[in-house]
Amino acid sequence: MTVRIKKTYRGVNPEMLHDEIRDLAQKGGILVSDAKLQTYSLPSGSTQSRATLLFKTQEKQKQCGSAHIVGSPTGETKIMIDLDETLLAHGEITSLQENINFVLGSYELRW
Repeated sequence: MTVRIKKTYRGVNPEMLHDEIRDLAQKGGILVSDAKLQTYSLPSGSTQSRATLLFKTQEKQKQCGSAHIVGSPTGETKIMIDLDETLLAHGEITSLQENINFVLGSYELRW
């Protein structure tokens, strides 16, 4: 079973969000095995950023999730995190969610 966390932020740099999610995951005992940052040019002359993170368990080094971050030229940054709850302890997932909300909650757009 997969736990999905979806958030939209205003005024958060995608690269900073990438670094913050990486650090919060590692703090909670989840390894970040692969990370990519990409920037794309748009026809309007502005740029759009995309970042991905792959998560692994500490014990068996199995892939247990991923994060996808997309920043738009309008100042919105979206993130989608998928975590495999069969490979991660409930406390690790809850801790990551709570830390994300604490650090980034004031930037979150609520629908």
